[in-house]
Amino acid sequence: MLKALTVQDMEKLLHRALTDVKGLGNQIIHIEEKLIHVIAVFANGDARTALNTLDMAVLNGKIGEDGSITVQEEMLEQCTGKKMLLYDRNGEEHYNLISALHKSMRNSDPDAAVYWLARMLEAGEDPLYVARRLIRFASEDVGLADSQALQVAVSAYQACHFNGMPECDVNLAHAVVYLSMAPKSNALYVGYGKAREDARVMLTEPVPLQIRNGVTELMQELHYGEGYQYAHDTEEKLTRMTCLPESLQGRRYYEPAGEGHEAEVKTRLEKIIKFRNGEI
Repeated sequence: MLKALTVQDMEKLLHRALTDVKGLGNQIIHIEEKLIHVIAVFANGDARTALNTLDMAVLNGKIGEDGSITVQEEMLEQCTGKKMLLYDRNGEEHYNLISALHKSMRNSDPDAAVYWLARMLEAGEDPLYVARRLIRFASEDVGLADSQALQVAVSAYQACHFNGMPECDVNLAHAVVYLSMAPKSNALYVGYGKAREDARVMLTEPVPLQIRNGVTELMQELHYGEGYQYAHDTEEKLTRMTCLPESLQGRRYYEPAGEGHEAEVKTRLEKIIKFRNGEI
């Protein structure tokens, strides 16, 4: 099965066409790097489309007094039928736009989110990059308030991989609107951040003996697994056994916000904490 060429592959192909004497190498052609990038994106993985577009742009370029040809942005726009959008994947505008998309979804504004999505895609952003950001958002800003959000985001990534541009634009719009309208919670993001800070300064805290795996005779002599309580053997499916290191007893990392499904999670967690504290 033939695979579509990447934008980077296309750019290499176009540069070769401009320098190889079998192509356009016997002519003096001036073309900005950003216009080569535009052609590479426009071709959408099809080498023939890329080369034909380059040929058309050169044929309609501005001829100088020395016989050189300058490919102008306006002429390339006519050849491709698309407005050239200023966009650098490694520049400030790239990060401004992904920030605008993220913050619009966080603010539950689907109209703004879809607009910023379109700005990125129409300017040639890699749809898989956008999809990866949506996967991150699904856990960072929605979390357990709607766990389906993560599945939608992952499905959008798969759709982008299968379809490519421009067909996958609506798949991404589907995910962006879903994430915008989903209930929000950053409890996972905040909780992991707290755990990460403790882990970084307490990397040598020993695992409690009761939850170690005593698979050898020596381990059993050292009391590995001694005092372990199997939650499934209890009616409540809960035990009062501690699982954190002694120095971290009572530490709370995950504190559900109580939005969407997380409201149920919060109620259950509160019950579990009371049980372990002997309050019920």
